[in-house]
Amino acid sequence: MFKKLALTVAAAVLGAGASFAADFEPVLLYDIGGKFDKSFNEAAYVGAEQFSKETGGSFKDFEPSSETQYEQALKRFARRKADLIVAVGVGYSVAVRNVASQYPDVKFTVIDAIIDLPNVQSITFKENEGSFLVGMIAAMKTESNTVGFIGGMDIPLIRRFEQGYQEGINYIRDDVKLIENYVGTTPSAWNDPIKASEMARGQFARGADIIFSAAGPSGLGVIQAAKDTGKLAIGVDSNQNHVAPGFVLSSMLKRVDLAVHAAMTEAKDGTWAPGHRVMGLAEGGVDYAVDEHNKDLITDEMKAKLEEARAKIVSGEIVVGDVAGSNSGH
Repeated sequence: MFKKLALTVAAAVLGAGASFAADFEPVLLYDIGGKFDKSFNEAAYVGAEQFSKETGGSFKDFEPSSETQYEQALKRFARRKADLIVAVGVGYSVAVRNVASQYPDVKFTVIDAIIDLPNVQSITFKENEGSFLVGMIAAMKTESNTVGFIGGMDIPLIRRFEQGYQEGINYIRDDVKLIENYVGTTPSAWNDPIKASEMARGQFARGADIIFSAAGPSGLGVIQAAKDTGKLAIGVDSNQNHVAPGFVLSSMLKRVDLAVHAAMTEAKDGTWAPGHRVMGLAEGGVDYAVDEHNKDLITDEMKAKLEEARAKIVSGEIVVGDVAGSNSGH
């Protein structure tokens, strides 16, 4: 009661707008792998930083060292009545469901999972659509007619990347061989660049000249292997073209930054709503990256084919299969 009264007095003195900006403080919970993983978590951080910059407000964040901390962290912030808790990663599914049920007055946004509760907003991506485009790039660029895919944790979400990549390859030509490996079957698979690097070297030794990694921080090992062997890698989530300029053919962008920024902005301005939102090519949720680091690797002819395919996917003329598998419609 006294806290509320003090806030009311502060609002009167400072002006309601200034007080509200200072008062609203969302929380961002990362997946394991660290805030600055140059991939998935870092994209989330960039979105929160953008929100902070635009509003002049702040956010709290937490980096778990293992998945056992997910539920503890959610409960800690929920107990403090956080304005919004954003949890990034499919690993949070069970923890968010449990904690959101216990704290119905707290807003939760979960990225990469679908949870049907009145206080949870779920945001997922059509990773298969972005992966289709980088599959096309790989098929147009390969000289050995063999390309690779290295996934992080072997779960349906990452199989969706592989599905789209395979269909994008086939859209260009059907004589390209795809070698695939997964780093592991537990969450530690996201954070093992040494194992991913060994897998990449194995695929390069078997004839692959381009490898797409959908493996979070483990994927940095794939990029390092490409650089060491003079081959090419395709990055994921964040734009990783700068990690090894000239050896990263492109990156499949998954705009987790946009999702985090939107969730925080909507919660602050009162338009946040529960339910499921999907971000694909049409929504600007996925894409491929061309910048100063890889512009010499992607020709204008390649770009023209990519933009033509993008338009067909957005219009529905090409339907990219999901993990259950379906025809791409070309």
